[in-house]
Amino acid sequence: MEKLVSLCKRRGFMFQSSEIYGGINGFWDYGPLGVELKRNIKDAWWKDMVTGHDDIGQLPGAPSPYEMTGLDCTIIMHPQVWKCSGHYDLFHDYMVDCRESKKRYRHDQIQGRWVEAKGKKIFATAGSDSESPEADIERQALKFFGMRSKNADELKWDGALVSLTTVEDFDQVLGPDAKTLGTLTPPREFNLMFKTTIGALGGEADAAFLRPETAQGIFVNFKNVVDSSRVRVPFGIAQVGKSFRNEITPRNFTFRSREFEQMEIEFFCHPDSSPEWYKYWRDRRYQWYLEMGLDEKKLILREHHAEELAHYSTGTADIEYAFPFLPEGEYGELEGIAHRGDFDLRSHMEGKLDPATNPMTVELNEEGKPKHRGSGKDLSYRDDLSGERFIPHVIEPSAGADRATLAFLCEAYTEDEQPDDKGKMQTRVVMKLHPRIAPIKAAIFPLVKKDGMPEMAQDIYRTLKKSWNVFYDEKGAVGRRYRRQDEAGTPFCITVDGDSLKDQTVTIRHRDTLDQWRVKADDLTDELRKLIG
Repeated sequence: MEKLVSLCKRRGFMFQSSEIYGGINGFWDYGPLGVELKRNIKDAWWKDMVTGHDDIGQLPGAPSPYEMTGLDCTIIMHPQVWKCSGHYDLFHDYMVDCRESKKRYRHDQIQGRWVEAKGKKIFATAGSDSESPEADIERQALKFFGMRSKNADELKWDGALVSLTTVEDFDQVLGPDAKTLGTLTPPREFNLMFKTTIGALGGEADAAFLRPETAQGIFVNFKNVVDSSRVRVPFGIAQVGKSFRNEITPRNFTFRSREFEQMEIEFFCHPDSSPEWYKYWRDRRYQWYLEMGLDEKKLILREHHAEELAHYSTGTADIEYAFPFLPEGEYGELEGIAHRGDFDLRSHMEGKLDPATNPMTVELNEEGKPKHRGSGKDLSYRDDLSGERFIPHVIEPSAGADRATLAFLCEAYTEDEQPDDKGKMQTRVVMKLHPRIAPIKAAIFPLVKKDGMPEMAQDIYRTLKKSWNVFYDEKGAVGRRYRRQDEAGTPFCITVDGDSLKDQTVTIRHRDTLDQWRVKADDLTDELRKLIG
């Protein structure tokens, strides 16, 4: 993982935001190669899910034909949206602060064990960023008791590793970065939404939030889309856009960030067919990652257990990837596919629903009135063929563009042994990105900077540049130019040599196989289109 992070900075995939001022945790900038990679991933998703979708045919596995359309909603929305969606009340973590280290931790992510030595019993802990919590806890306990590693067997452990949430009295708790006991504060709520102000006055009535997800913009525009575009249920609305969450402990490169981009679909269907549509979207989204180059051995589709599901949902699944920063055998969420029933549309119609009720009813305040009032707008759907009126159920495939980018980078990073210009074997770093998402599709080289080769190579570059992002390079030995493009993930290199001027053919080199073959210069556009797919 350290090698990948180093490569990302060196080659211009990603930089830490505001790095010259020391950076800001949880925010990342995409460099010249990174912005192209992420844009290509979003474009591939949008084409495969929306613009390239066959609205009149029935796809394999789909219960029926369906339509797809898109939206681009604002980042700041009416504050009532977040009250009815549940984010205002529920979108928070319980946090504890350490008075000694001045650090903040999520209450449920601190782990620890009870341990006794020298007649004193304490609860030693490790933070969520610990890769070996039990080893860190042992070191912390030894340091607290003033003992050496060779005396570790004198520590008397009571019970296995447990969460801090199981501990009521913090007086005997040794914080993850503390030297004394009782430095952790009682847990308190911390809202994960970024607060902002609309207008010049800046009073509480002007408070708003940066959206923590893109989905709610789709729900509140459901009626607008139905009325304006004549789509019929079943249909999906897609959106790609920025979201913001005030993560307490952003970590693992871009995996958990405070500003990120989502690729979400809200698919509206009849309640009777919703279980079939859930299975369709779950399987289709899993297959998409395989088609884009992720290794099936590193990808799993994890169905949530029944006890994890809300009663209004018939299923939720996470597509998870074995990121290299995780312990072996563990996976991190890449995308979630959720059956959400009619919870969202009803909440924006009637008011915030209480998910604990069955059937669901509007949550009431102390006065017996709706705690958060809905819009009062009718968000039901009338089938113009059957005349039936119903509130559609929703299937939500929600993917992270940044996590997808990180997963494809992790998958692509490869080291192998290849001969250099003199035939000596050297380690080659190559980013084996799928040609569809590679930042640069092809690089064009003149073998030498003379004899008309640069002119021919530049003509080829200008022709291909009309269709793809391609790169021209005439600096250094060809072998070194190949290596630079291998690190950038460029799948094909095109070389103009002495024979090119005679027979108008060029050499294409494949990044992964190192195979080379000659093609007519006039046929390059068609050849690349076939290779890129």
